[in-house]
Amino acid sequence: MGHRGKRKVVILIVSFFCVLQLFMLFGQQTIYAETTDTPIPISFDLSVSNSEDSADVVSSIQILVILTIISLAPSILIMTTSFTRIIVVLHFTRSALGTQQTPPNQVLVGLALFLTLFIMTPIYSQINEEALQPYSNGELTQQEAIDTGLAPLREFMFSQVNDKDLRLFVDIARVEIVGEGDELRESIPTTVLIPAFIVSELRIAFIIGFLIYIPFIAVDMIVASTLMSMGMMMLPPVMISMPFKLLLFVLADGWSLIISELVKTFYHA
Repeated sequence: MGHRGKRKVVILIVSFFCVLQLFMLFGQQTIYAETTDTPIPISFDLSVSNSEDSADVVSSIQILVILTIISLAPSILIMTTSFTRIIVVLHFTRSALGTQQTPPNQVLVGLALFLTLFIMTPIYSQINEEALQPYSNGELTQQEAIDTGLAPLREFMFSQVNDKDLRLFVDIARVEIVGEGDELRESIPTTVLIPAFIVSELRIAFIIGFLIYIPFIAVDMIVASTLMSMGMMMLPPVMISMPFKLLLFVLADGWSLIISELVKTFYHA
């Protein structure tokens, strides 16, 4: 037998002993698992049974409603605050500059969130003082806390909503409104006020976006006309106009100007 043959025999013997050791190891673990006294769960019982106490049913429904509200909290937070107008205007600003994904979406969303927190802090403080704290101290019931907490938020939405949009949703919902001033506002349900507020926010954001676009469109037209007069038709005008738009934006201190005027729209509506 040659040297290579002896080497193969040695490898086979070593492999055999390794496999044998593995089988013995698994056998010991199996015996240990069988002799252990720790109970292993083998089934679960998930069933729905009848309740003899109506209070249990009401509590279960309340828990379900609370969980539903918590799951919808981000949407409620976004749609009933200044976030919609701010994020739309910031996206219009980026599109008008033509910088593609700069600033990135994460930066724009973060900026919009902090500006929303800045604008809504007085309202949230009022809700905390008049609704959450008394409810946690047992001074208000759950329904009273909800009504008291909605009052400042409704006041904010009424101060921003467009009367035309409000009348539109009132007519669609066929809500009967009575009185004037505060009495009229109290007769308008929150389910009608919120969509009217969202549509108004989108309208205002698009108007601001149009005004932002005007100077940048003028720069694009000037650059395109200049290139055409010079016979450079193969050169993309966007490539030349973007540095000029960035220069114009920086010289005008664009971010401070847009954000300051955008925030002022919520205080001087």
